[in-house]
Amino acid sequence: QTNPVQLKDEGNKHFQAGEIDQAIECYTKAIKACKDKKAQAVIYRNRSACFLKKENYSGAASDASRAIDVDASDIKALYRRCQALEKLGKLDMAFKDVQRCATLEPKNKTFLETLRRLGAEIQQKLKTTFSTDSRVQNMFDILLSEEEDKEKKEKAANNLIVLAREDAGSERIFQNNGIALLMQLIETGKVEMILAAIRTLSGMCTGHRARVSDGGRLCSIMGMDNEEIALATCNLFQCVYESLSGADSRIYGKEEALVLDSSKDLKTILLALLEMIGSKNVSGYGRDQALNLLTKNVPRKNKKDSDHSKSLFTIDNGLRKILKVCGQVPDLPDQLAMTDNTQLIASVLLNKLYDDLRCDPERDNYRDICDEYIKSKFDPNDMDRNIHAINALSGLLQGPFDVGNILVGRQGVMEMMVALCASEREVDQLVAIEAIIHGSTKMSRASFIISNGVSLLKDIYKKTKNEKIKIRALVGLCKLGSAGGDDYSMRQFAEGSTEKLAKQCRKWLCNPSLDVRTRKWAIEGLAYLTSDADVKDDFVEDEPAMRAMFELAKSRDKTILYAVACTLVNCTNSYDKKEIIPEMVQLAKFSKQHVPEQHPKDKKDFIQRRVKRLLKAGVISALAVMVKADSSILTDQTKEMLARVFLALAEDPVDRGTIVAQGGGKALIPLAIEGTDLGKIKASHALAKIAAISKPEIAFPGERVYEVIRPLVSLLNTERDGLQNFEALRGLTNLAAMNEKLRVKILKEKALPEIENYMFEEHDQIRQAATECMCNLVCSKEVQDRYLEDGNDKLKLLVLLCSEDDEDLQIAAAGALAMLTAAQKKLSVKMTKWLEILQRLCLHDNPQVQHRGLVMVFNMLDADEELAKKLIESELLEILTYVAKKEDNPKIQAGIDAARACLSKAMDLGLIKPFKQ
Repeated sequence: QTNPVQLKDEGNKHFQAGEIDQAIECYTKAIKACKDKKAQAVIYRNRSACFLKKENYSGAASDASRAIDVDASDIKALYRRCQALEKLGKLDMAFKDVQRCATLEPKNKTFLETLRRLGAEIQQKLKTTFSTDSRVQNMFDILLSEEEDKEKKEKAANNLIVLAREDAGSERIFQNNGIALLMQLIETGKVEMILAAIRTLSGMCTGHRARVSDGGRLCSIMGMDNEEIALATCNLFQCVYESLSGADSRIYGKEEALVLDSSKDLKTILLALLEMIGSKNVSGYGRDQALNLLTKNVPRKNKKDSDHSKSLFTIDNGLRKILKVCGQVPDLPDQLAMTDNTQLIASVLLNKLYDDLRCDPERDNYRDICDEYIKSKFDPNDMDRNIHAINALSGLLQGPFDVGNILVGRQGVMEMMVALCASEREVDQLVAIEAIIHGSTKMSRASFIISNGVSLLKDIYKKTKNEKIKIRALVGLCKLGSAGGDDYSMRQFAEGSTEKLAKQCRKWLCNPSLDVRTRKWAIEGLAYLTSDADVKDDFVEDEPAMRAMFELAKSRDKTILYAVACTLVNCTNSYDKKEIIPEMVQLAKFSKQHVPEQHPKDKKDFIQRRVKRLLKAGVISALAVMVKADSSILTDQTKEMLARVFLALAEDPVDRGTIVAQGGGKALIPLAIEGTDLGKIKASHALAKIAAISKPEIAFPGERVYEVIRPLVSLLNTERDGLQNFEALRGLTNLAAMNEKLRVKILKEKALPEIENYMFEEHDQIRQAATECMCNLVCSKEVQDRYLEDGNDKLKLLVLLCSEDDEDLQIAAAGALAMLTAAQKKLSVKMTKWLEILQRLCLHDNPQVQHRGLVMVFNMLDADEELAKKLIESELLEILTYVAKKEDNPKIQAGIDAARACLSKAMDLGLIKPFKQ
């Protein structure tokens, strides 16, 4: 059919009937078929009305415009266009259209009302834009004035930061010469002003490529000697970097087009950061943040991504600068400013860069640059340059160990260390001993150092009067001596000498007159010595020593985390243990092989005693602080160790209350979300133990509780062991009882199929835990829908679980059925297939099971009259009467009341008559 008039009429009919889609179809065909301009204009106008109904406002406006093009005084089209434009936010254009309408029909009330309303809205909008502009001006005036008081300034600064975080607000700051004014604030040199400016810039630069200002200026700010400023600038850099690299890919209209070549800007930023690392004018805090930014942004996040050009660029342009940081010796004059953490962060960066390389030639090049750098510093006439070289080597040994290990073996290096050890200067000895310690790891790799180092260190230990040197020599000996791990029969030192060394370490640890770096080495020593069970036991008996270690773990110096974590893993025996198989032991003895032996103090009751002592000394509060450390220092390896410790501490349900009270629940969440796979599993398991038996709102306050669900669900798979499955299910049961939002989150994490699988589990306790969890989840509409789907046996499974022997399981399954039948009448009707089982439930000895059975009967009577009739005709009537006539008894009252409610329901339906006396 191609007759435009007929098509238009058909469209009108559809429109009147409210069938908008069909109307649009007819009008569209009519427009194509119609040749007459005026007739076409009318159809456009009609289609515009359809688009308004469908909320397609741009379509409505363009159709109305076409009608107006033909007839400028088409009042209907004008008004439709006005409505559409208002919805599109183009108030001034809408106002012009309705003004035209009111001129054509001055008495039309609708037009006059719209005119008045739009007029007022436009005024309001101008006012807010104007007032935001004047507010921005006003804030800058307050901040830049000399007179205003401190409180007023703080308020203005906070307002600016908040404004910058919203798109509209940051646009106003930008349009009002904001960037220049913010730079003026920075020029004042006052800490509060600088912080306000930096934080405002962070808000404005997020996602806006066009607004990113120059990196060089930022570097000089980040280099100021103020930790807060360094951190704020680091965040600003991160925003700028993500905006440029496209990591923050929100949609921001036209401004995108202004900045095309962002890779050039990214390189400029990398070069600026590398420049900072080696610069004398940068504070320790600034250096740390520059290294952190490189660690975070240069290496690939995902090894599958083939582009590692940023790492190659950084190695070519900055590897020497990072080595320079590692080589600094704080005790010498004229060194770069550093914090306690700087050199470790630099080592971590060295390691990440080396890990990011993809082939041998790249690794060779990396090694050659390092080799070249260290050789260039050796100078027979200048001791300071030599110790710089050896210290840089220490940095490599703490980072990419293989590179460092090869360089230690190079000609002249070991001789240099021996020479430094024999030097008169304390600083020379310190640097050399630290390098020997870092170089001596597990036996096979450290053979070079072992053959040369032990006698050297023993010599120094005996001769020196200097405590600082003595302690470091001792740690070296501990480290070389602990290479046998926790194997009782492989002790490197004479019987008892390990305890003596450990006692000395504890004494140093508790000595406040020693400097922190030296006391830190005492913990390093304990980290090795505590692989011996006698040492562990002595350590946990020494409460001042434990408390001293926890205080250091909470201090600003985070380089100590790894050693504290090692010590705690050793004391709680939470490392992986090799299984000792008796037959293999016999075989080994027979063939004169070495047999690992377990120390009597590594048995279970000793471990439990140690855990209690650690908890009493406040280990949880120390762990809670350690978990918050910066990611470049808190490596995944350390996180895994902390997770192991938490799991060991949460073993006994009695202690879980203490863990929660001291903030352990919150501290576990980040460990369960990122880290090594094993670390995440251990942390998730510890979370499950806590969630299973504590009140979730206390253990995980506020929004935190939502973050617990994913780790728990991750334990519901077949690769995890039964205990993990069981405790995760118990934890989820507890969470599912809290509120609907949590139940929805559990379903979102795809836990439902897993929970259903565990309801088939052979293991009784797991099956019960899964059924209890399901019982709490069926409150959720989404779960009920799954039970309503055609052709599923989910309901049948619950019914079958009701006839198992285990009463707790019956209570959970019957509870789930009672909830389902109450919520969904269809499911009540389905239940008629299993009347026998239902009757058994109503006569059950356990009052809880019986009560649930009777509630199901009530739900079924309530659901459907036919069904009610069928029930009353069966033996159920007898059962109901029997239960209802029982004497009141608080133990079984719930069941009696339910039976009575069933009978009165049956009377209401007229199925039974009251018994007349």
